[in-house]
Amino acid sequence: MSKVGKRLIKSAQQALAYSRGEITDGFIVHVPDEVDVRAIRKRLRCSQSQFSRRFGFAIDAVQDWEQHRRTPDRTARIFLTVIAREPEAVGRALARRSENRRAVTAR
Repeated sequence: MSKVGKRLIKSAQQALAYSRGEITDGFIVHVPDEVDVRAIRKRLRCSQSQFSRRFGFAIDAVQDWEQHRRTPDRTARIFLTVIAREPEAVGRALARRSENRRAVTAR
């Protein structure tokens, strides 16, 4: 098995052990109770449609969050927090592989 494969398996095993409470080292994730989706989107200068496509959200979810008809669930709040802090990293992580190759070769 390759080094990368071994590291991936080890990481997955550590994540599982952490989720079971077997490992207490590391950090504690802070999940905000509220996220201002509109402020995040506007800071990125995206329309609702652009924001939903860029980050993989359903357009109606973005609209409902901004109108306070729905609240983002825990996972969405975590993802929105990451988007707010590191939008470029999220973009790189979510880009299609061929787009990533073009971006890397263009540098």
